[in-house]
Amino acid sequence: MITLTMILQLCIVLGALWVGSRYGSLALGAISGIGLAILVFGFGMKPGSPPTDVIYIIIAAVTCAGIMQASGGMDWLIQIAERLLRKHPDRITFLAPLCTFFLTVLVGTGHVVYTLMPIICDIALKKGIRPERPCGVASIASQVGITCSPIAAAVVAFVSISNTNGFNVTIPQVLMVSIPACLCGLMAAAAASYHRGLDLDKDPKFQERLKDPEQRSYIYGASATMLDKAIPQAAKNAVFIFLGALAVIVFFAIFQDALPTYKTLRAVSNSDALYITKDLAVTGDQLAKANVHLEGTTEWYDKSLPMNIVIQIVMITAAALMIIFCKAAPKKAVAGPVWQSGMVAVVAIYGIAWLADTFFSNYLDEMKVMLAGVVSNYPWSIALVFFLVSVLINSQGAVVVAMLPLAYQLGIAGPVLLGVLPSVYGYFFIPNYPSDIATVNFDRSGTTVIGKYLLNHSFMMPGLICVITATIVAYLLAMMIY
Repeated sequence: MITLTMILQLCIVLGALWVGSRYGSLALGAISGIGLAILVFGFGMKPGSPPTDVIYIIIAAVTCAGIMQASGGMDWLIQIAERLLRKHPDRITFLAPLCTFFLTVLVGTGHVVYTLMPIICDIALKKGIRPERPCGVASIASQVGITCSPIAAAVVAFVSISNTNGFNVTIPQVLMVSIPACLCGLMAAAAASYHRGLDLDKDPKFQERLKDPEQRSYIYGASATMLDKAIPQAAKNAVFIFLGALAVIVFFAIFQDALPTYKTLRAVSNSDALYITKDLAVTGDQLAKANVHLEGTTEWYDKSLPMNIVIQIVMITAAALMIIFCKAAPKKAVAGPVWQSGMVAVVAIYGIAWLADTFFSNYLDEMKVMLAGVVSNYPWSIALVFFLVSVLINSQGAVVVAMLPLAYQLGIAGPVLLGVLPSVYGYFFIPNYPSDIATVNFDRSGTTVIGKYLLNHSFMMPGLICVITATIVAYLLAMMIY
């Protein structure tokens, strides 16, 4: 039953998320702390649990990616993408989103595309293509790739939370659904953008700007390129190390029998195994002590190394190898955009997920009563909840960490949740995300815009088409596979 107190507390949660999103950056997680403090100290609610496993993975992944960027490896990847785009400029509306998508898939964050965006705009202008067409969908693609990256927080959190709730799925199995689904969504968005808006030679606003010599020089005078930059072999080696680390992670995710094992103690009561929270080494003294504190019989069993630990070890090791062998400066990595944006994501997920878990864990029974009928008859409707929450909190990883446990508690099946995974990207709806704002500024033609009424912006149409199409395709794939 919904009470006035429950509504007031929900308003506090939403208010903290809204205020945090207005300030942006670290404020999203920090202001969530205010909401958490009000719920815990003001209303006496039991605090939830911060998502430490996901946070550790993000730290390891962005450290590795940041070190690769510091080595110059990211510049080499941008060069490869630029060569492809300049070789086929007439297809840039389709190729640009593919480039930004796969850059995000490789690195695990969408903030790696800022160097590529001016190049996309430059190629479009030189070819006479309206830059809004490739730029709008390319910005969307840079974020869509997050649910398709083996080291992204959203994917790792989905696998970890799903396994905890009885849906045993691996990272490759998630990617088998999310990658083809998101590619279908992106190509649908690119097709819709192919003839979007007026051609530049027929756009009266653009032609009027060209009459001003200063504007014409600004639009056509500079040429953005990375092709003239020399890439040392050490930078290329850093990319190879990074790709090797990804290959190791995918290998262990597929062949989990190859993972190291260690002895773990469990207590057995009748036919049900009750696992203790702390692993103990195999020694007689510790076994004797454990028997004192545990009722019933105890036994040792072989437990495989969890994948979240595998990812952390491999990523940190790869970062160390780049520092030692690829001349990557740690101080330069800390100052780079990849590492900084990753740390902002850590703070955001830390505050947002902790706040959301506190509220939902205290009202889980009420949530089940309110939503049981809807989710039992229309389980796919949880996609709308994921999307709306993403609009508020600007983080796909935070949406998964905050909302996926609730979805499982509501009785929604794992395959359904895998099918609606693309719906956790909704923060294009309000154009305040850094990649969208940067894309508007990179487009010297002025065709990529945030409209007068805020929601009539260049990212709305490709974003909606991509997310809706990707979610439908992913849902069908998940139903076929499972």
